Amino acid sequence: MINRVFRLLTGLVLYGAGCALTIEAGLGVDPWTVFAEGLSRQSGLGIGWVTNLVGLGVLLLWIPLRQRPGVGTVANILLVGTSMQVVLGLIPAAPNHIVAQAALLVGGILIVAVGCGLYIGARFGPGPRDGLMTGMHARFGWPVWACRGGVELSVLLIGWLLGGTVGVGTVVFAVAIGPLVHITLPMFDTARESGSAESPTGGAGSDTTLTAVDATRDA
Repeated sequence: MINRVFRLLTGLVLYGAGCALTIEAGLGVDPWTVFAEGLSRQSGLGIGWVTNLVGLGVLLLWIPLRQRPGVGTVANILLVGTSMQVVLGLIPAAPNHIVAQAALLVGGILIVAVGCGLYIGARFGPGPRDGLMTGMHARFGWPVWACRGGVELSVLLIGWLLGGTVGVGTVVFAVAIGPLVHITLPMFDTARESGSAESPTGGAGSDTTLTAVDATRDA
């Protein structure tokens, strides 16, 4: 249990830190971070704190979907945005050179993938955004890819209209994160290590896993 908790907390902190690096790269971020960045620009609140508030708001949407949050769900809301905000306050100003920006982007995506593998593999429940998508799948019977695509395109568009950063990094993240999580998840899956026959898509972390790996992406 202690090992699982450690992996959960480490994974969520790394997830937030990786997102912070992609933000600093300035080349575009994933759809939910675009949304949080847009709200941050309009509200004046730090993007990390906005990320936490968005996670809480999304969790409320679980109620009509009859989803039940786990410990990992609550930890996700509390830690990802907080880690993001702390790391953004620690790292230097965004680089002006494209090579440095690309390095930050790639490094951030890799760290996010490791973070995903850790916290999904800990099997303490999905993040609020992932649970929303697979909750829609379970409630309405829509394909996971359609739920994911509809939700993420919507938040991407709204975030962009609010001033969030959309660019090549957004595309790179979308294309790369699925295959990367497909690699990192088996590395850190506690059920696999314990010899359990439980499928990675059938346990407490199933919602995130489906969202993260289905259609070669997510997070």
